Amino acid sequence: MRVIVPHHQSKHEVMQSIDRSFDDLFRGIAGLPLQFASQQRSWQGSVLTFSMLAKMGLMRAPIRGTLAVTDTDVILDIDLGLLERILAPTKAKEVLASRVRGLLR
Repeated sequence: MRVIVPHHQSKHEVMQSIDRSFDDLFRGIAGLPLQFASQQRSWQGSVLTFSMLAKMGLMRAPIRGTLAVTDTDVILDIDLGLLERILAPTKAKEVLASRVRGLLR
């Protein structure tokens, strides 16, 4: 799934905002009581590579992706794994785009 959100800040400011608030991006997504474990993330230039394990009850679903910051956009490419079957794709995109915009404030 790809989500593109335009921004009007410097790449450095956007990267700092994302790094500072990354955990909020997935918290409570689509109203599901998910918990996250085994989170890993690393920046290579202006691209953040991340992975984590989403847990809900007995279900475990790996999530992985990249978040690239360009001069004008934040581009989130994410594989929600099993969660894509539970979440409506359109709703998930809306929620993630809204969360990215929230991180940029």
